[in-house]
Amino acid sequence: MSVPFEKVGPYKYRIPRHGKIRVDAVFYASEAILRQLAEEDYASLRQLVNVATLPGIVEPALAMPDIHWGYGFPIGGVAAMDAEEGVVSPGGVGFDVNCGVRLLRSKLTREDVEPLKEKLADYLYARIPAGVGSERRDVRLSRKELKNVLREGAPAVVRMGFGTEADLEYIESGGRLPGADPDRVSPRAFERGAPQLGTLGSGNHFLEVQYVDAIYDPEAAEAFGLFEGQITVLIHTGSRGLGHQVCEDYVERFLRRLSLYKIELPDRQLAAAPIKSPDGDDYLRAMAAAANFAFANRQLITHFTREAFEAAGFSPRDHGLELVYDLAHNNAKFEEHGGRGVLVHRKGATRAFGPGHPEIPRAYRKVGQPVLVPGDMGRYSYVLAGTEGAMRETFGSSCHGAGRRLSRAKAKKLARQMDVVGALKEKGIVVRAKTRATVWEEIPEAYKDVSEVVEVVHGAGIGKKVARLRPLIVVKG
Repeated sequence: MSVPFEKVGPYKYRIPRHGKIRVDAVFYASEAILRQLAEEDYASLRQLVNVATLPGIVEPALAMPDIHWGYGFPIGGVAAMDAEEGVVSPGGVGFDVNCGVRLLRSKLTREDVEPLKEKLADYLYARIPAGVGSERRDVRLSRKELKNVLREGAPAVVRMGFGTEADLEYIESGGRLPGADPDRVSPRAFERGAPQLGTLGSGNHFLEVQYVDAIYDPEAAEAFGLFEGQITVLIHTGSRGLGHQVCEDYVERFLRRLSLYKIELPDRQLAAAPIKSPDGDDYLRAMAAAANFAFANRQLITHFTREAFEAAGFSPRDHGLELVYDLAHNNAKFEEHGGRGVLVHRKGATRAFGPGHPEIPRAYRKVGQPVLVPGDMGRYSYVLAGTEGAMRETFGSSCHGAGRRLSRAKAKKLARQMDVVGALKEKGIVVRAKTRATVWEEIPEAYKDVSEVVEVVHGAGIGKKVARLRPLIVVKG
């Protein structure tokens, strides 16, 4: 089934309002990405059209160039809802609430790490539990302590000794979403999340030790503390089972209440409730609690990453691991755009605020917010900066990664014919993973080339290239 769209700018396409669509939809793509969308019969674009039917949506509904099919909303989707008249949809946040990416920079160079690469990989794998259902046995919180983490996020675990106050300045929203209420989180969500704080999980989550191999914008790179040959660490994980359960609980609850709110949906996976309703408020408070769990989770992993570097022989003074930035790509946040209060759903899309915005750390305010874009474990990732173009056109949003090309089943089928770990080792990349299946699902061939996605973002003016990072060590579930 085709979707009517027209080109309206460099890399920018519009799907005009038609039928029950309340607003225009806009997506960003290159010719190569358009071909990939056609190959999937425009399934993710049809999801974007569905999003544009939701009550209270503010024009336009958006999709980033890493768009692919998701639950209800396409991954890469952005939807701003009027803060008074709009709805909130758990499918527009995703099951892994506040899944996000954190970048650490170091004083080390590639030459410093290469001789100790295998040893460092072992220590990272030993100190950071990974895999389906992975648990941390050396960090056990009481229910009271866990509730405080859900209320306070990263600051709560920093006060426990996991990291420093300086870390908090470089986390989106200071590592804490306001309004969180642990009492809106189900006992089952607590049960699933309690042992998982400080763990990577599985799927596309990872920890990578990388090095900076290209600088595109020297001014922004200097502001972010990045230089060629420098060792960095990229951490990608979220709220684990707790966030998944929060989403599951509220999707089921919202589906039961659709008739109460007289909300008609083209797809039940878009289950929604008015922002100003008791149900909407409960979800937003539970979602904030799950988001705070995710911020705390990445903070704990940062602490144990520093410990692993020290165990491998790098003193704190030697490694100097500092937080560049931590930002989320699965949440809903109240913001002001165009003088209007909106609730911005970003699902597989990141905030990308431009220069001068007061929510950006002071050290970065001149160049824009860091935007972290992971690629795949065989190629590269990128650091971008937010732009005024993103503020004007995308509610201050940009892409979050490469975007999948192959389903996990297709990736595993292809990987069985390959020596994946051996091929990565030939490229100088050391892999530590809980299972072979996880590596198979995440082969580089399963993803779009992230450089294609980044060129679209850069060319469309909704992000600016700053640096490219190449992997040396990959830790996966």
